[in-house]
Order: sequence, then structure tokens, then C-alpha cells
Amino acid sequence: MTDAAPAGGPVASRSAAEVVERVVENLQQAVRAPRATLELCVLCVIAEGHLIIEDFPGVGKTVLAKSVARSLHLSFSRLQFTPDLLPTDVTGVNVFNQRSGEFEFRPGPVFANVLLVDEINRASPKTQSALLEAMQEAQVTIDGVSYPLEQPFFVVATQNPIEYEGTYPLPEAQLDRFTARLALGYPPFGEETRMLAEQTTVPPLDLLRPVADHDDLVGAIEAARAVYVEESVGAYVVTLLRHTRDSSMLALGASPRAGIALLRMAKARAVALGRDYVVPDDVQAVATAVLAHRVIVAPEARAAGLRGEDAVERALAEAPVPA
Repeated sequence: MTDAAPAGGPVASRSAAEVVERVVENLQQAVRAPRATLELCVLCVIAEGHLIIEDFPGVGKTVLAKSVARSLHLSFSRLQFTPDLLPTDVTGVNVFNQRSGEFEFRPGPVFANVLLVDEINRASPKTQSALLEAMQEAQVTIDGVSYPLEQPFFVVATQNPIEYEGTYPLPEAQLDRFTARLALGYPPFGEETRMLAEQTTVPPLDLLRPVADHDDLVGAIEAARAVYVEESVGAYVVTLLRHTRDSSMLALGASPRAGIALLRMAKARAVALGRDYVVPDDVQAVATAVLAHRVIVAPEARAAGLRGEDAVERALAEAPVPA
């Protein structure tokens, strides 16, 4: 294992880039998905964000979440969201200990470095909201007492894009907490053939070993925080946000929180490429994954078959790029 990277500077950026490369290569051994998709997933971890994966069943969403945890040697927990799930099933609950005569806190599944929330839209809004404080403030509050979550804390939530019966669509406030949205898609013919052979003998996930440790990850996160953002690049991010707000395609554009997430992902991409500064290409490369799920398409645009991704791509095409 490498030592934790010092905060800031090109040396830290190179060290962080090595960590990202090792993790992505390790993920490729277990997850049959495009490399760019796996890179975005790792960038989301480095950016201290959370990820929502919207895709069909059986394409490897759970394997991806488990592979990230194993590659980085992080604790993992899984929650299957169902209509009868309660908020305390997520966060934990105070239980009375008859022997001591006092209440004791029993932590819920949210107390893990990587939390997989399977089919997040199948639980009630009350249960969904139990994640809000954890995702935004890295803590949970039970009976007036706040309990900090171990860092890093990374939520991977999944949704099925075709089955909506008996589901509760996530409100915009909840979607806005997810840094990026990805889809794995079906693998190419050759990859799917290889996957069938692997999964019916020894699944690659069983053989996956850590390629980085907690210090490596913390060093990469600190290096990403320290990445320099020139004023014109920051203004470019704001220009993209305002373009979505003024777009006739959208009923609701991207929020300032979306801009923060976009810049954090751009900084993570810069450090993954060994740079200690952000360029417009970094913003453009992650913009669709970060912004598309945060905007609401206008009814007439939706009727024409347009999506949030189309609005973001138009913003990228029309917003002036700083030299």
C-alpha cells in the first residue's frame, strides 16, 4: 500500500491518480461495465459524494457497490428498501437494557463506509428521508442525540427504470443529494459471454482483493479538495447552471448545490488525471452525470421525448467555454 498523499500539489495529485487507476482496474475484474462508467463511480467516492444507479435488474449494480468497498478495504452494508421498512431500520434505535436500566443505541446499517440502498424508491418517503441527514451531514440523530458516521461515507442507491407500480418517486430534495447518476447498461456480446462463464464457476467478486487502504483514499480525497480552480472555470460552472434555469426545455434547472457537486467531481477528475488544477474539459466530462437527474423536464419537452441529459448537452453546446 502507498502512504497517504500529502494535501495539495502535483505530488499529491500523482499519488491520487495512482489510487484511482488501481481501483478502476480492480473494478474491471468484477464488473462488466464501460471503463468510463467505473471511473465516474470512483470519482464520486473521491469527491465525497453519493451515487444513484438507475438500470435494469441483473446488470451488476450490487456487484459494483461491493467491489468498490472491497477494492478500498471499506466496511459494507446493504439495505433492501421495501414499503414496510421503517426509518429506524436504516439509522438504528435506542433499546432499553434491563440489566443496566438505561437505553442503549444500536446502530443501523447506515453505519458503514459503503451503504447499498437497493430499490430506494420502494420505501415510503418517511423512510427515504432517514437518509437525508446522513448523506448531507454524515450523521444521524436519534432521540435528540447526534451520532457521527465513519468517514468516508458513500451511499450507492439503485432504481429500476421500468417498474413504477408500488413505488414512491424520490423528491427533488433527495435527488439533489446524489452527486451523480449512472447506468451500467448491458455488456457487449463478448463481455456477457465471459461473464456467464465466470459467474457459473468462481465469481470474480469472490477473488477481489483490496488495492488501496483507508489512508490511500483519505489522501486522494484531500488532494481533490486542494485542486485549484481558476475563477473563469468557476464562472463557467455557474454559466451552465444558469443555462439550465433559463432553458425552455426545463421546468426546473440545476440548483447551487448541483454546482458544488459539479465542481467537486471536476476536481476529482483533475486529480485522477494527475493535475492539481481544473480545466473546462473536467467540467464537461462529468456534467451530464451530475446535472441530468437534478433538472425537471417541462411537460411539452417530455412529450417530445426529451430528457434531462438532452438539456445538459444543449447547455454544454451553447455555454461559452473559457479559453
